[in-house]
This record gives sequence, structure tokens and C-alpha cells, in this order.
Amino acid sequence: METIEIPFAKKVGIKKNKDGILELNYDESNQNHLKTMHASALFTLAESASGDALQRQFPELVGKVAPVVRDSQIKFKKPASSHVLALPSITDESLSKFKEQFKRKGRSFIAVEVTVQDSENSVICIGTFNWFVQSIEQ
Repeated sequence: METIEIPFAKKVGIKKNKDGILELNYDESNQNHLKTMHASALFTLAESASGDALQRQFPELVGKVAPVVRDSQIKFKKPASSHVLALPSITDESLSKFKEQFKRKGRSFIAVEVTVQDSENSVICIGTFNWFVQSIEQ
């Protein structure tokens, strides 16, 4: 399933821009009590971007695996009061370990780092999402 078609991502308002980057507009529906973007909206954007990065990195596995977030860590650095976008990355070391273990066992772990930035390129938050991916094919 396309990341932005996941019901909760749609509910939050996550979109994909012309460059394939997930983004979220700042509006009244995602504000907190301080009139900045709610932490849960930022977390959802970052987590969604991490899953989207896996789909782009491993298109051959889409529909053939069950990926689930095993754990995550996020650090909020600055309040967001404008449009934000999520920039995921996966280290070469993580990719290599994932591919090797998945080939041997049909399951593996992989970490995806995500930086969320505002429209002025200020870092809003940084997160690490550790995914467990298991083959669902018999």
C-alpha cells in the first residue's frame, strides 16, 4: 500500500510532493496547545517517511513482507509553525546487514533515520525507526 494511502497518514494530512518527499502542511487540525505543530503529527510524518523509504529501497519486497516498527526514538529540537518535510536515510552498513540476514532467514531488522525540516530548512526533529521485516511468502 502506498504510504500516503494508509488511513492514519491520510487523516493526519501527509502528502507526497513532486520529488517524492513526504510533507505535512501546518494548519489548525495539527496544532497543539501552543499553536505549533503537535508532536504526534511530527512523529507520524517521520514514521511514515521511514516506511516509505523502505518501500523505495526494496520495491521487490512490497506485498511480500510484513514490515512493522519494532521501536523508535525521536528528539524534538524546535517547534514547527510552518510546512514541514521528512528526509529519511539508511546507512550502507544497515542496508548490507539487512540484505544479508533477510536472504538467509527471510526476516531482518533495519534502522531508518529521519530528519524533519521546516520551510526554512531548520531541523524540527530527528528520529530513528527500527523496523522488523519478515517474509509472508511460503
